This record gives sequence, structure tokens and C-alpha cells, in this order.
Amino acid sequence: MSTKILVIDDDVEILFAMTAICEYKGWLSITATNVLEGVEKFKRYNPDLVLMDYHLPIVNGIEGVKKLRKINTKVPIIVLTVEEDQEVADDFILAGASDFALKPIKAPDIISRINVHLKMKDTITSSNIDDEYFKGISTETLRTIELYMDKNSNKYYSINEIAKGTGLAYQTVHRYLQHMETENKVQVDYKYGKVGRPQKRFKING
Repeated sequence: MSTKILVIDDDVEILFAMTAICEYKGWLSITATNVLEGVEKFKRYNPDLVLMDYHLPIVNGIEGVKKLRKINTKVPIIVLTVEEDQEVADDFILAGASDFALKPIKAPDIISRINVHLKMKDTITSSNIDDEYFKGISTETLRTIELYMDKNSNKYYSINEIAKGTGLAYQTVHRYLQHMETENKVQVDYKYGKVGRPQKRFKING
């Protein structure tokens, strides 16, 4: 059975591009132009992954994510946005989003992100791990970051390093590391450069 990707976006060019990408990858694309239509198609088709725009008519993407999470807490939801504001990213993750992809869409990037989350979803399903959201944190995404950092548990990682290594967006990794810091799951160090604020680096607690 083909992997089903639900794309919720009011931009016809994005819908066309994602349909073409899905066809190229052998995925079945399902499209909707607003949240209400997207919710109906989510219930009808039970997709394997959702791509949702932030700026949508009537109901915005954050409220859209909340609506989908009331139906299913496990399906990955990747937000499509031009925003790089961390506060916006935090709001989305608190609502239940899994990750982000910046517009304009680049095929290699979006394919990579979809593959990462489909693999994570399969791992969680096969291992019967409960993936309920708590504080906007998905256990599957958290586990992915922990496993990456645990490969070299003595190393301090930057957010960029973890994002590149896991395939997750910078904003996603930033939010999860904040959570891990609050839960005392990581140690924090500061790297001071010649210019600008010190860069945080993180080491997982053994």
C-alpha cells in the first residue's frame, strides 16, 4: 500500500509541487486548501504523514495542528512556513507539530524530512512505544535526538550539529533541547566566539 501524504496549503503552487514530489517518490498525495477540509480528509484517508502550512484562511496552522492531534497523536505533522521565529516554532511544537520545513520548498529537503519522520513512525509502531504528547514533546522525536547524542556521550553538540545529524529542523531541535535541559537530561556548555553571543552546546547525561 502506498504511503499517504496529506498536504494542507492554500497555495496552489505548493500543492502542485508536493503532488509532483509524491508522484516521483511513489507516495499518494491528498490535498486540502484549508484546515476544515484537511481535518475531513485526515479522518477519511488516515494519512501516514501531514504537511501543513502556517498561514491558512479561516483557521491557522497552529489551530489546525491542535485539531489533528485531538484525532491522532502519532501521525507526523511537518509545518510548512516562511517564519524562522523560534517563538512560532515553540507554539507549533506545543500544539503537537513534529517538525518544520521552510518555504520555498526544496525537493531534497522535504523528501529527507518526510523520510526521517516515516522511519521514526515505523520505529515507534514496531516497538509499541507509547507516543502520547506531553508538554508539546513527542517521545519519538525526543528519542531520535537522545540516540544521536548518545553515539558520543562525552561530546558537547551544537544545535546545528544535532539538526544536521538527525534530519530535524533547527527550530525543532532547539525546542527539544530546552525541554531536555529543564528535565536535567543534558549538560550545557558555552562556546565563546570573537563576535556575538556565546553559543550553547549540549551533552547528554549518561
